Amino acid sequence: MGQRIAVLGAGPMGLAVAYQLARDGHHPVVFEADDRVGGMAAAFDFSGLSIERYYHFHCISDTAFLQVLDELGLQSKMHWVATKMGYWYQNRLQPWGNPVALLKFRGLSFAAKFRYGLHAFLSTKRKREDWRPLDNVEATGWIRRWVGEEAWEVLWRRLFDYKFYDHSTNLSAAWIWSRIRRIGTSRASLFEEKLGYLDGGSETLLNAMRDDIVKHGGEVRLGTPVAKVVMEQGQVRGVEAGGQFEAFDKVVSTIPLPYVPRVVPDLPPDVLAKFQSVKNIAVVCVIAKLRKPVTENFWLNTNDPDMDIPGLVEYSNLRPLDEHITYVPFYMPGEHPKFADPDQVFLDKVRSYLKKINPALRDEDFLDMRASRYRYAQPICDPGYLDKLPPVALPVKGLWVADTSYYYPEDRGISESIDFGRNMAKMAAHAE
Repeated sequence: MGQRIAVLGAGPMGLAVAYQLARDGHHPVVFEADDRVGGMAAAFDFSGLSIERYYHFHCISDTAFLQVLDELGLQSKMHWVATKMGYWYQNRLQPWGNPVALLKFRGLSFAAKFRYGLHAFLSTKRKREDWRPLDNVEATGWIRRWVGEEAWEVLWRRLFDYKFYDHSTNLSAAWIWSRIRRIGTSRASLFEEKLGYLDGGSETLLNAMRDDIVKHGGEVRLGTPVAKVVMEQGQVRGVEAGGQFEAFDKVVSTIPLPYVPRVVPDLPPDVLAKFQSVKNIAVVCVIAKLRKPVTENFWLNTNDPDMDIPGLVEYSNLRPLDEHITYVPFYMPGEHPKFADPDQVFLDKVRSYLKKINPALRDEDFLDMRASRYRYAQPICDPGYLDKLPPVALPVKGLWVADTSYYYPEDRGISESIDFGRNMAKMAAHAE
């Protein structure tokens, strides 16, 4: 007889939990506050185009993601593309992302290029399981020791400043290294980066996972946030949702950690304090639909005193679409005054930035623009981060809690969410 298990959140991790539970013969019920599945990977109607609010791409090392595609018979919808990177520096668009581009880069000495390239190469070669020595190392100091002040100023500093602001000097080197490694290992060769996209975008997989959950006896309830996880005598009894109590054998939460104290207020005070201490970066992500591309790159890093962004993503240079789609993310702490600026401020900035990078763009080339906001977009992973989080299995019988913070040092991503979610499902199902 399968267990009845509540799953909080229908992002990729929550869907992965329910997907595994349902396939293992249990009865998961997914509760999602939004009117659609996906979380940060959810799609919206962008004037006739269904597309994600926030950009996603896939690497050849994303094994958990690729495994689920195989299980659901979606392999044929996956496509791999040789993509390009660029760097906007000193009002000049330059190629980036391979040894030749590094050697030809204008604005750096040969010594700085050599040190930067050596650091990137060795970071890529470090094995995935060998991250612990970097766990308690502060990231900016680690990078500066390797690449030197010149390469730090030109190639790294603004990426930190315009994503983490006041938190930029207290990040774990392990987290930064994992990002370098993920992109570095998604290559067909030293000179060719290869990234992937799904026909229809992430919603192709997310909707297929939802349908598979239902097919195997689970439920997905949209527009139904859980108000409270009910516990008695150190054990989960069920949840309150929609003004009603519903009994469950176990509860698995995948909602952002800052929401946990509100939804599970009866946890021990020391555990609540740990959840409350977790810090996150917010994002305002502008998506622009254009008549023509901005550049030929998928990813463009920017180092420009007039642009308060670390870069932009030209998604349609990865996934072919009828119009050209560009994402421009503005990261910042949620408490930063800029996060309260109206959408139009960000839309106007993006219009001016894109026209500066590509002077051929005219106002009439901008077909549509939207801004989306997410308060808990990116955990701020300081040195020793993982040890500061409560364990996934909390000191309450039948309760497991995690979000994207828990696959540190890996960066948040759909594949990492699927892998962690499926493992968490097995952990919960097999527990007494």
